[in-house]
Amino acid sequence: MNVMTPLPAIPVLDLRDGGPLRQASEGRQRARALRDDCLAWLPRGSAAALPLLDAVARRWLRRSRSPYLGEIDAIAAMLGFPGIWFLNASYQWGCTTLARDEDGTPWLARTLDWPFPGLGRHAEVARLQGPAGDFYSVTWPGYVGALTAMAPGRFAAAINQAPLRRRTTHHWLRVADLAINAAGTWRNRQIPPDQLLRQVFETCGSFAEARAMLEATPIARPVIYVLVGCTAGERCVIERTEEEFSTSTEATCATNDWMPRRPGWEGRIAAEKLFSCSFEQAAEGSIMRRDALAGWRAPLPAVDFAWVTPPVLNPYTRLAAAMCPASGTLRVCGYEHVPGTELPQPVTQACEVTAPLAA
Repeated sequence: MNVMTPLPAIPVLDLRDGGPLRQASEGRQRARALRDDCLAWLPRGSAAALPLLDAVARRWLRRSRSPYLGEIDAIAAMLGFPGIWFLNASYQWGCTTLARDEDGTPWLARTLDWPFPGLGRHAEVARLQGPAGDFYSVTWPGYVGALTAMAPGRFAAAINQAPLRRRTTHHWLRVADLAINAAGTWRNRQIPPDQLLRQVFETCGSFAEARAMLEATPIARPVIYVLVGCTAGERCVIERTEEEFSTSTEATCATNDWMPRRPGWEGRIAAEKLFSCSFEQAAEGSIMRRDALAGWRAPLPAVDFAWVTPPVLNPYTRLAAAMCPASGTLRVCGYEHVPGTELPQPVTQACEVTAPLAA
């Protein structure tokens, strides 16, 4: 008789004393396993290029207004293998995120899509703290920013990658636009968007404070923030360029394109479509995922993650999370490709944290 092996649990770590540096120190083997799994997606021989990628990432982060530079430096030195600076300067591929009220209480549901394997298998939930109180971040050993997090009794938020700034429309010139944008980011000395989000969780005591800080703080590159609070109607999508913002409190489902679309910007596409997808076709993936999640009628708080279904579930899906700061509830599940399946499947148990609310 075949006995199915239970899926592993996502570690929930109390890191209020020591933070990400302690997480990396205690999770040294997990950090290396994550690095090695991520390398599997990159071209053969990429491991040899990691020291160079680290050097480029380190130089940019040192030029930026990163409040966590010393922390990254200490983690990289303590772990002693290349890839940590690159991890903290890389950016997630895409995401689908919905903020809506359930029975008068805001919830935030999101998938994180990234091509690197291992991000679902090695995910952890870290309990961290700042001057404004505790918060829970879905993260990885060696990483210092925040992409998906909840502060019980305060707010929850997630990051989506913004669309691509285009100066051309031909698909063969997309690489040129990517290079020009990268050069612009290299010259920018503002805080990386994921590190700003961590700073918001550390220092903001309310939804209103978090919204104001996310709207007003200059950042290193465009981003989309989705934010929910604790009372009915406290939800918004903040679309950011480096200096400007546009906030929606009505349409609060976000993917990887502006809503409404803006001239000169292109919805993010998968890497394999880089040279084949036309400018007009680029928005289709974001529209399909946004319409599917925005149109989901069953309750988001369901523990089975039934809303993680195509097209929201796609070949790059690595995490799914649902958060309610009013109740202090955080649910998360890791996804990876498994043999014999076309789309990623759950590779962890559905983790649920019910956190004490802020006083």
